[in-house]
Amino acid sequence: MANLFSTFQERFGEWLAALGQHLQLSLLTLLVAIFLTIPLAIYLHSHKKVANWVLQIAGIFQTIPSMALLGLFIPLMGIGTLPALTALVIYAIFPILENTVTALNGIDPSLEEAGIAFGMTKWERLKKFELPLAMPVIVSGVRTATVMIIGTATLAALVGAGGLGSFILLGIDRRNASLILIGAISSAVLAILFNTLLKWMEKAKLRTVFTAFAVLILGLGASYTPSLLPKQEKDHLVIAGKLGPEPEILMNMYKLLIEENTDMTVTVKPNFGKTDFLYQALKKGDIDIYPEFTGTITGTLLQPAPKVSNDAEEVFEAARDGIKKQDNLVLLNHMAYQNTYAIAVPKSVAKEYNLKTISDLKAVQDKLKAGFTLEFNDREDGNKGLQSVYGLNLNVSTMEPALRYQAIQSGDIQITDAYSTDAELARYDLQVLEDDKHLFPPYQGAPLMKAELLEKHPELEGILNKLSGKITESQMSQMNYQVGIEGKKAEAVARDYLVKEGLLKK
Repeated sequence: MANLFSTFQERFGEWLAALGQHLQLSLLTLLVAIFLTIPLAIYLHSHKKVANWVLQIAGIFQTIPSMALLGLFIPLMGIGTLPALTALVIYAIFPILENTVTALNGIDPSLEEAGIAFGMTKWERLKKFELPLAMPVIVSGVRTATVMIIGTATLAALVGAGGLGSFILLGIDRRNASLILIGAISSAVLAILFNTLLKWMEKAKLRTVFTAFAVLILGLGASYTPSLLPKQEKDHLVIAGKLGPEPEILMNMYKLLIEENTDMTVTVKPNFGKTDFLYQALKKGDIDIYPEFTGTITGTLLQPAPKVSNDAEEVFEAARDGIKKQDNLVLLNHMAYQNTYAIAVPKSVAKEYNLKTISDLKAVQDKLKAGFTLEFNDREDGNKGLQSVYGLNLNVSTMEPALRYQAIQSGDIQITDAYSTDAELARYDLQVLEDDKHLFPPYQGAPLMKAELLEKHPELEGILNKLSGKITESQMSQMNYQVGIEGKKAEAVARDYLVKEGLLKK
């Protein structure tokens, strides 16, 4: 508990920013859903045959997994608020629509007949008695949607929309329960507060409800005002990266070098979920730079994948030339270390079964269980390669990267994929098995960007290539340990390295 409070105090500024982002996204989603759904429900009230079809379609949309929606929207909308907002609106429509249609259809027909007898128009009937009578049920639907929005909005962090989910993702990645609890408790408390407020509004007068929503619109508009004000013209870059301490360290190195040597400002967006999220975001121009690895480019991004040897320079040249030809993206010079894939087992398991190479696993594959990331499990230089090159048919459970080591520690799995610079290899006393058949290609990191950016700012090439040939495997492992295990800030660790290497002033 003491650790939870100390972590909260240390990250209070980040928490306030994340809370603001979460509120903005949740409330904007709610307003958009209400403005789309209430008029639609009023129309469907008079067209009951159409209403059944629309409600069924809305219900089907709600069953689509949120991750699937985000994955589908990124190529169309890029990253950030728009894909997250669109996915959340889709989820919010059904409970509001269903409750509104049900409430309007449940009004006593005799009241409708009386209104018509008195010569009231459709709008007058709606205003005088239909909406006031239906309002408690409508607000109940809004309340259900609000709680769902606030909970689901935590996934927005995966696509760079920020919010309280950033604490949860970071906590999972760093195996830090305090960060997870800060994000989860904050989201739960927020949902409870709005649930309580909206429950009170179910019994409020129609005028009170409209006034509350008017205040909400004004407040939301005021919160976006600073971002809409004209700003001083200054070049600004967005650097993003995958989940994990290593990409975050590299991103901050790029940021520090660029801001030290130019007048440009840089925003860092860490902890994106998957390679494809970043790749699509870069091509769409939502981000400007991200650190990528040569083996990922040749094995995943280039279609069809080129046939290359395991020679590091050959793989780099194939990655650099191929991505330029395919997407007009520029891969700058690579760093010294290789963060290649590896297969690791606990040292106790290696000793028990005399495991030294990946080939040794074949004799004991029926006795051990593997835990791989989804990406590794689906790659030709991953589990598919283990099957074709090594003849292994492992019992595999797929899981998020950060959960592999927890599963190893608990004994749920005994084999996992890893990166050669992972700090967890030392922390969990794991042994890397020799890749005796040379399945895994070289993975050397380098900045990836659009050619247009380099044409506009040619100085970036020289600035970022200061890292060319720098950072050994042991140095990267140590930095990963400082961030991932010791809990140091990635920017501080990046700065410390650059200063020691004479690449940055103190």
